[in-house]
Amino acid sequence: VSQPSGGRAPGRRIYSWSCPTLMSPEEKLDPIPDSFILQPPVFHPVVPYVTTIFGGLHAGKMVMLQAVVPLDAHRFQVDFQCGCSLCPRPDIAFHFNPRFHTTKPHVICNTLHGGRWQREARWPHLALQKGSSFLILFLFGNEEVKVSVNGQHFLHFRYRLPLSHVDTLGIFGDILVEAVGFLNISPFVEGSREYPAGHEVPCSQALPQGLWPGQVIIVRALVLQEPKHFTLSLRDQASRAPVTLRASFTDRTLAWISPWGQKKLISAPFLFYPQRFFEVLLLCQEGGLKLALNGQGLGATSVNQQALEQLRELRISGSVQLYCVHS
Repeated sequence: VSQPSGGRAPGRRIYSWSCPTLMSPEEKLDPIPDSFILQPPVFHPVVPYVTTIFGGLHAGKMVMLQAVVPLDAHRFQVDFQCGCSLCPRPDIAFHFNPRFHTTKPHVICNTLHGGRWQREARWPHLALQKGSSFLILFLFGNEEVKVSVNGQHFLHFRYRLPLSHVDTLGIFGDILVEAVGFLNISPFVEGSREYPAGHEVPCSQALPQGLWPGQVIIVRALVLQEPKHFTLSLRDQASRAPVTLRASFTDRTLAWISPWGQKKLISAPFLFYPQRFFEVLLLCQEGGLKLALNGQGLGATSVNQQALEQLRELRISGSVQLYCVHS
């Protein structure tokens, strides 16, 4: 039976959003034409690492993983997950799990559906070695995913869950990741469908009916190279802002700002980094708003219902490139 590696507790999502590290001069990655890239690559993320696959998976997309297997490695896993819930644990459409600690190293592939692992598939003759670097390509077709290791086809796995449900990549266990990239097989295959139409910053969106319990505001964006701040405010007809969320890159703080300028710090790791994507969710509930960032709940702020109903504008400003604003 497949089990998550690296001590990861079932039912929990572990996120690691760390600042990307510049490559040293002696490190070299094969150049990839810009027209093939769907979202910026990530270099040297800390494992465990979980990230959103912008636009989700579809036939024709390819995910590249360049990494090193530590000398004392037991196992690692690459999970293509459905959704970003913390609990219940999301489905895993494709679980790729190399294991080195047995007498015959091998790879296990499986699917997690409804909290239960399905029938596992095993591939012997593991094409990875402890202490060695490798390049894996996950090539997603209409019916199956093909996996190549260091330029050689290694396995294929037929989908058991719809590919369109996959929107999250998770990497766990004994692995030193150098780079993760999201590519097209060809730059001419639906190269423009990955991002919704971009929004100019500052951005303003009307809230004609105000906010009501159960309504969700979603903002997805990319932090620019030299950021100063990211500010999301909710304003009423008089342009007063009873709700303002502000991320400051100078002092690396996230805070609620009152209409009178008072700052209430949010006690949480600072998850905004240059050239990284992020997702902010605000869930309206009776008496306030709940905040989640990159799938992690960060508490709530109190706002009376009358003030929520009188809100008329969502305004976003700062050092970001917006890809999705939904209210």
